[in-house]
Amino acid sequence: MSAYVVMMREQTTDQAEMERYASQAPLAREGHAVTPLARYGALDILEGQPFEGCLIHRFPSMAEAQAWYYSPKYQEAVKHRHQGAQYRVFIVEGIDA
Repeated sequence: MSAYVVMMREQTTDQAEMERYASQAPLAREGHAVTPLARYGALDILEGQPFEGCLIHRFPSMAEAQAWYYSPKYQEAVKHRHQGAQYRVFIVEGIDA
C-alpha cells in the first residue's frame, strides 16, 4: 500500500540552514522509489493555522517511506531543516484502488 510523506513548513527561522538542507535533501532520494507530488506551491489554507509551505512525496509503502526518512543521507540533511525551520512531518498510508 502506498504511503505519503507530508512536510508542513510552519516557520522559517534560519534561511542559510534551509539552503543547506535544500542542497542536501534531494541527494537522499537517490536509491529510493519516491515520487514528488507537491513542492511548496501556492496554498489555499481552508482550515487551521496558517503555515508557509507544504511538500508531499509518494512512496510504494510505509516501510519504504520510513527507510528514506531514516536513511543516513536524509538524517544528515534533516539536521539543517531542524535548525532552519519549524515543521510538522508525518507519513500517512494511502489507499490503493
